[in-house]
Amino acid sequence: MEIPGVVVSLLGLMYFAYRGINVLVLAPIMALLACLFHADAPLLASYTQVFMPALGGYLLQYFPVFLLGSIFGKLMSDSGAAAVIGRFVAFKLGAERGVLAVIVACAVLTYGGVSLFVVAFSVYPIAAELFRAGRIPKRLIPAAIALGSFTFTMSALPGTPSIQNAIPMPFFGTTAFAAPVLGVIGAIVMFGVGYLWLDGRARRAQRRGEGYGEPLDDNGTADEAGEVRRVPSVPAFVKAVTPLVMVLLINLALSRWVFPAMDLGYLAETRFGATNPTAVIGLWSLIAAIFGAILLHLILYRRQLRSPVAAINEGTFGSMLPIFNTASEVGYGATIAALSSFARIRDSLLGLAPSYPLVSEALSINVLAGITGSASGGMSIALEALAESYLQLADAAGVSPELLHRVATMASGGFDTLPHNGAVITLLTICGMNHRRSYPDIAVVSVAGPFAAACLVVLLGSLFGSF
Repeated sequence: MEIPGVVVSLLGLMYFAYRGINVLVLAPIMALLACLFHADAPLLASYTQVFMPALGGYLLQYFPVFLLGSIFGKLMSDSGAAAVIGRFVAFKLGAERGVLAVIVACAVLTYGGVSLFVVAFSVYPIAAELFRAGRIPKRLIPAAIALGSFTFTMSALPGTPSIQNAIPMPFFGTTAFAAPVLGVIGAIVMFGVGYLWLDGRARRAQRRGEGYGEPLDDNGTADEAGEVRRVPSVPAFVKAVTPLVMVLLINLALSRWVFPAMDLGYLAETRFGATNPTAVIGLWSLIAAIFGAILLHLILYRRQLRSPVAAINEGTFGSMLPIFNTASEVGYGATIAALSSFARIRDSLLGLAPSYPLVSEALSINVLAGITGSASGGMSIALEALAESYLQLADAAGVSPELLHRVATMASGGFDTLPHNGAVITLLTICGMNHRRSYPDIAVVSVAGPFAAACLVVLLGSLFGSF
């Protein structure tokens, strides 16, 4: 009954998360439910000695990325920079290409480090105006935002400051620019599959005379949509994207040249955890890049920000729930990994393709991301339990850590957006849609497309190595 207990626990996590129960409450309950099926897993010890230390360890390592990313996104929103970027891209491409305009606007913002939740709130009014003008069904808006926000800019493009691209760094000693060409290829596949699908759906709907559909829901967004008629000037757009560009440039310079050239031998001291520099360079670069972009943004928008302190405080508080949710899922995974039955589950995952570590890694992370409904949570669970084994298998097969990094990141962005995913539920709420009307299109662009891209990268990486 041990493995069935784990399955019941996982199914309970998916079901009750879909029903809206907060994962902070749900994850420890479901973890302890699995423990009930194991005679050697006392409940309180499993909670205080396994679940909580894993949760705390994740917070210690990744809190700066969540914190700074949330503050940066809030500043972009409050200053109006996010809206400027969205309006500029949208109106340059035109209402007849509304789907493409929304995707590009979201991609620019998320690749620059703005939270996907901030992007969804900022871009939805623009998308509503464009889709109405272009007679494109409103039900396609969530999928267009999803494609631009949490597919190729989250997991594939090199240098992206997403948490999904940061998690593999300490495990594999890599940077955010691991396997850059393969990442670009994967991004092209994700974008191509998603855009062709949505564009085809929009054209078919127009031929049927469907149009935009029902008027905007009365959630306060109708008045905001009217603002997008004002097209920003080129200088305003350049000013808005400058901090986003700086995130990428600073990250690249620090991770590739500055930190590697420094004498970091002091990290071998016990007080610094006897750490290898390669385990922290990637994370240091990302933290410094986002911090630098925040400072630049505060300087550029000092007049537009009515209350910078309030924006920073709100961004700080806004980072709490996302990181604690993810950390709680990591705690859940660590508790499952500590159970005696998990050794058999782990061996089964590794045994899926023992001679092909990339295949095993991609399948394992996809499965765990789908179970938890979280790309970062599923990847963290998989790498905590299996990263060392993957490194050993990869070394034996001649596979580079950079390739392991890129495959892990891309695999996390496949099955994570199943219906119980928190970002999906939030996005549908923002757009005034439901699963029945909009989720099938979300599934194509954020599940099928990324999974196909990950499979292609695994194939190319297996044949030609990392590049």
